[in-house]
Amino acid sequence: MPTAIDSHEEGRLRPAVPASGRGTVLTTRSVAPSESLDYWHDVVLDTLVGMDITTEGRTYDAAMRTDRLGNLQITTVECDPGQVHRTPRAIAHGDGRQVFVAVQGAGRAQVEQDGRTTELRTGDIGFFETVRPFRTVYPERFRMKIFAVPRALLQLPDTGLRQLTGRSIRPTGGLPALLAPTLDRLADTSASYAAPTADRLAESVIDLMAATAADQLGADPAELPGADGVLLLRIRTYIRWHLSDPGLTPAVIADAHGISVRCLHRLFEAEDSTVCRWIREQRLRECRQELAARPPGSVTLGQVARRWGFTGPAGLAKAFRNSFGLSPTDWRDRVWAGGASC
Repeated sequence: MPTAIDSHEEGRLRPAVPASGRGTVLTTRSVAPSESLDYWHDVVLDTLVGMDITTEGRTYDAAMRTDRLGNLQITTVECDPGQVHRTPRAIAHGDGRQVFVAVQGAGRAQVEQDGRTTELRTGDIGFFETVRPFRTVYPERFRMKIFAVPRALLQLPDTGLRQLTGRSIRPTGGLPALLAPTLDRLADTSASYAAPTADRLAESVIDLMAATAADQLGADPAELPGADGVLLLRIRTYIRWHLSDPGLTPAVIADAHGISVRCLHRLFEAEDSTVCRWIREQRLRECRQELAARPPGSVTLGQVARRWGFTGPAGLAKAFRNSFGLSPTDWRDRVWAGGASC
């Protein structure tokens, strides 16, 4: 039976069988001991991001449980001592579009990123930026609960994220004292929530993460997400989930959130944008990423266009040329020839 990572006894971690209905559980005990470390490399790459993993022994005892809650991927890992390194080579493979917000469940983690080092102890929170290298040393068997969050939903500039990494956020008071136990408990219970409760819960947790991050960066209390900021965050999340729907209009979005179209427009005007412009930008971003990831000839322009809410290739081509000055086909050819950035 697969082992999971839920319990400890007399201060020592031990594997436990997952409760019925839990998410995906993977363990090195499902393969031969001699294959355990190679297997774990593949598990981490498929579930989180590519990382080099080293350990003193030739075998490795590790387990992972992964669940989804709205926009959050929640992964609980329990492993033997060792070291993980998110290298530039791994980053170049193109994964890592999310920020990891982790809470140390047991053991210690010595973290290095962006020129800073810190130690996460039980209950501490850490932010990991996956588009830049980091290294974490685990001197003893440990448990860590990792929340993968779409970067845009945290509403943090790159400079802000750089200030948060390589730091331990201790839950001794204020927002961290609320966030840490919330994440710890949510990682253990996420599979028990059904939609739409799960979606609303995920939105609230992401809002709390964003507020905690802003607080750590010394933001003025007036700049922390207020009612309008939280509502706008939820609306943007809704839009991202429904980009493929060509019928995604301001009226549909406003109705889904119980507000007037006028109120919806006012929220985006405060951000110096419009609803329709923001939708178009998100659709174009997804189309660019797909065109960059797929070799020429592997997918038609019409397939990409309809997958992201354009009515057809002509609509995508017009929007693409207006925004970037060349056709989607020409842009993809330049990317694959190494002459443009995605």
